[in-house]
Amino acid sequence: MTLSPLAPLLAEARTAGRALAAFNVIQIEHAEAYAAAAERSSLPVVMQISENCVRYHGSLRPIAAATLAIAQACSQPVVVHLDHAEDVALVDEAVRLGLTSVMFDGSKLSDDANRETTRRVVDQCHAAGISVEAELGEVGGKDGVHAPGVRTDPGDAARFVAETGVDALAVAVGSSHAMTERSAVLDIDLIAAIAAQVPMPLVLHGSSGVPDDGLVSAVAAGMTKVNIATHLNQVWTVAMVRRLEQSPTVDTRKYIGAARDAVTDEAERLLRLLANT
Repeated sequence: MTLSPLAPLLAEARTAGRALAAFNVIQIEHAEAYAAAAERSSLPVVMQISENCVRYHGSLRPIAAATLAIAQACSQPVVVHLDHAEDVALVDEAVRLGLTSVMFDGSKLSDDANRETTRRVVDQCHAAGISVEAELGEVGGKDGVHAPGVRTDPGDAARFVAETGVDALAVAVGSSHAMTERSAVLDIDLIAAIAAQVPMPLVLHGSSGVPDDGLVSAVAAGMTKVNIATHLNQVWTVAMVRRLEQSPTVDTRKYIGAARDAVTDEAERLLRLLANT
């Protein structure tokens, strides 16, 4: 399969009442795990490279090149997505490198500046055939304009989508970034209310803190893209530590390989869960 832009896969999932799973890439083994999970489940997947990941590696090009190569070799549709990019120059680079989707995060800007800059990013990316995700204000768990208790107003969301032309909108409905316990309670009625007013797919950030039944309910209420990172990092770390404790080694392939295998299994489970298969 070729790389896919995000928008058509989201439209298909929204019509079918299911969601796309979006997983964060940190090392290339993450991308390998997600590609394997997509092939085993026969489902599409979104591989996300965050601005934080870019800072960790020192630049976008190497990790993007590896992720794109793994995605192109996958038998299922794969979106390679730049996540939470606050720097427009990084969006420009992602376009040049061939990523198929970006999230421009202007949530720390004033509302007017966020809308204006997001609209410019949309115009640029759409001209290149690239999908754009955005958000009005920060999802909980990050410093900035929104505390974890803040919720997205359906009317504001509808106006933002109409004014910017984005392909997907991240909304605040009770989840929080970087949660290590799956105890978040989503506002399912609010998700349904936003979905009724917003004609574009909705995105749930901070999904690691949401239990399985909450994720299923969110999809049924109108969520179409579900981002999961911290939970898979926990799976990775537990498997890696267990392997080292069971059989100490300096061969990094042994314990990183065990982590990759564990993440593959959990990513496959989550892909199936969100697709209702």
